[in-house]
Amino acid sequence: MTPVTRHPTLVTRLRRVKIFLCDVDGVLTDGSIFIGGEREFKRFNIRDGLGLVLARRAGLKIGWVSARPSPATKMRADELKIHFLVQQGDRVSKTGAIEELLAQEKLSWRDVCFVGDDIVDLGPLKRAGLAVAVADGVAEAKAAAHFTTKAAGGRGAVREVLEMILQAQGIWKPFVAHYS
Repeated sequence: MTPVTRHPTLVTRLRRVKIFLCDVDGVLTDGSIFIGGEREFKRFNIRDGLGLVLARRAGLKIGWVSARPSPATKMRADELKIHFLVQQGDRVSKTGAIEELLAQEKLSWRDVCFVGDDIVDLGPLKRAGLAVAVADGVAEAKAAAHFTTKAAGGRGAVREVLEMILQAQGIWKPFVAHYS
C-alpha cells in the first residue's frame, strides 16, 4: 500500500484536480538563479518537465504563477507548452491572478492543486483543493499544505505530485504501458 492510498482524504483531493498550478523559483527550480552579462539562467528538472507534459496530455490544465518575471521561465514554459504563465511581479497577488484564471476557465479553488514553497504562496495554498509544499519549503508553507513532498524544489517535487495525481485519477498506468 502506497502512502497516498493510506490517506483517503488525500486521494479524494488528488482525484478532484483539474488544474495544476505551481510557483516557479523554489518549486520548479532549486531557487537558484545565475545572472551574468545580459542573460539569466535557471536549472529546471527534466523529470518535472516530463511529468508536466504527461499531465497536459492527460487533460489537466497546467499553469505557473510566479511573483518574479523571468525570460528563462518563459522559455521553459513555451518549450513545455504550459497553458498559463503568470509572471505578475508586484502588480497583483498570486491569489488574485489565480482567481482571474479560474473565472476564465470556469473552475473553482476546489479543482486546483497548487504547489508552493514560501510565504508568497500562502494565499493559494490556503485556498487550493490540494495544497502542496515542497520538502525544503518554509515552515509556514508546509503548515498550510495538505501534503509535503519528499523531494525538494527543483529536485523532482513537481513530478512526485503529478504522479500522485495521475495515479489517483487512473491515468498513470496507461502512460507506463505506452512507454513499455
